[in-house]
Amino acid sequence: MEKNYEKSGKGGDRGDRGDRGDRGEGDEKRGGRGFARRKVCRFCADKKIIVDFKDQSTLKYFVTERGKIIPRRISGNCSKHQRAIAKAVKQSRGLALIPYLVLAS
Repeated sequence: MEKNYEKSGKGGDRGDRGDRGDRGEGDEKRGGRGFARRKVCRFCADKKIIVDFKDQSTLKYFVTERGKIIPRRISGNCSKHQRAIAKAVKQSRGLALIPYLVLAS
């Protein structure tokens, strides 16, 4: 007694589990992020720049438009300087040099 196993109309002849047939194409263009250059800490690269809570022009690069502190993986800072930046931003917020929150109007 021989059984004929046909696939349901959905899968077609693309494979057992209905995959799209786009797997295993090797070294062709992959849908990923690609290679990005490693970010370098601005303060480690240039020793003359220091983290200062009174320097608004330096701190504005590490705060978003909404007032959030930009994370280390985005800004490229080392952990030592990211902690110093977070402390400086919080200190300058306390003195009203940088706003806590910017409301969208």
